[in-house]
Amino acid sequence: MTDAREPEPRGVDPVERRDASGSPDATGDPDRQRLGESMSAAFGAAARKSGLGAMAEGDAPTGKALLLAMGGVRGIVEAILPGLLFLVVYTLTLDLLPSIIAPVALGVVFSVARLVQRQPVTQAVGGLLGIALSAALALLSGRAEDFYVVGFWTNGAYAVALLVSVLVGWPVVGLVAGYLMGSGTSWRSHPGQRRAMRWLTLVWVAMFAARLLVQLPLYFSGNVELLGTLRLLMGIPLYAPLLVLSWLVVRAVFPKAPQAPAE
Repeated sequence: MTDAREPEPRGVDPVERRDASGSPDATGDPDRQRLGESMSAAFGAAARKSGLGAMAEGDAPTGKALLLAMGGVRGIVEAILPGLLFLVVYTLTLDLLPSIIAPVALGVVFSVARLVQRQPVTQAVGGLLGIALSAALALLSGRAEDFYVVGFWTNGAYAVALLVSVLVGWPVVGLVAGYLMGSGTSWRSHPGQRRAMRWLTLVWVAMFAARLLVQLPLYFSGNVELLGTLRLLMGIPLYAPLLVLSWLVVRAVFPKAPQAPAE
């Protein structure tokens, strides 16, 4: 007997072919579709609150929009300065106690300043909690390099979560972009858009994985100074260009929303 199955079309991605065949990940599954729309709304709302929405609204990635997407000047300072202060103090003194007290105290100052000025404190308080946990781990172990352990877990968690989202057919970048661009989850029914969102999510996975691959050997060798330096260099200087790349890809594959006619 001859095989009655139709030949598979050339150039179709295995994931897309699997979805089209009616597997549990099929786009037409109502439950999965509703779950995807809910996740898209949740991720998109969080992205818009973080400032990423400013980049989605413009036709070009202006410096102002990029700065806002990274938390503004104040947010960048609050993200970089505690780690830089730890590195400088430890390099100059080689004394763990003042090295961890300095960034914790600075984090407290950032949080109090926002409270006094009645500004949102979520980012500052979140940063303070991260610094305090990092300082506690270093203090308990007596090893300065343990100040960076929390960052390893954070990068690892992001890498795993993004990779899983790709494997299950709901890449996180697509969920965020779909919400910000006003198309919901309709991008999943367009092979080109879906492929772009999958590869773009994998690029973000590669960034988080690269941080671990480069920095973990320095952690295990106890090279605190070089580890701290690379942690700073592979932070915002690596994040910002990838954010611009993501914006360019999203703008290229998602149609522009129709503008209302002028009255």
